[in-house]
Amino acid sequence: MAQLLFFGRLGDLAGGAERMLGLSEPQAIADLIGILGQSDDLLGSALAEPRIRYAINGAIVDADALVEDEDELAFLPPVSGG
Repeated sequence: MAQLLFFGRLGDLAGGAERMLGLSEPQAIADLIGILGQSDDLLGSALAEPRIRYAINGAIVDADALVEDEDELAFLPPVSGG
């Protein structure tokens, strides 16, 4: 199962910081966002925002990167601070 991690406000929208998702074949991140958005429009919209970054197994990737069943996919919101 792929492990989906939601950081910051994305965790609030997702109802928790982590979800497990079984994938029968590799899926593009953009497609996974569409799947998540089918059950929750607000979460899907937030994950598709241009400022959101994605990381597969700790490496920053684009939305067209493929996620496999044993991967960890992190959704990273913009970080601010000082």
